[in-house]
Amino acid sequence: MITTQVFDSTLGQPAARVPVELDFFITGHGWRQIGQGLTSNDGRIADFGEPHAAGIYRLVYDVAAYTPESFFPSITITIEVREPPEPSHMVLLLSPYSYSTYRGV
Repeated sequence: MITTQVFDSTLGQPAARVPVELDFFITGHGWRQIGQGLTSNDGRIADFGEPHAAGIYRLVYDVAAYTPESFFPSITITIEVREPPEPSHMVLLLSPYSYSTYRGV
């Protein structure tokens, strides 16, 4: 299962209402959207409703919808899920001119 959480490091709090799209890569066909959502008040999306399969996924964060003046209007994180039952929690830390990401728990 893929989950995510977004933090606004400028405000020192979770980033609520950030639109996020989850895509799956299909060899020979490209990317297919399999889920989408808005981060909650605690900055989380706990369920995209995606199938649990090994493969290449990408999370596309619409940062401009959260903060229109952002230097990075969209951020994409691409990951490979090798063991589908194992959770993949991706954390995104936002600041005005940079971002950081890591796999959380």
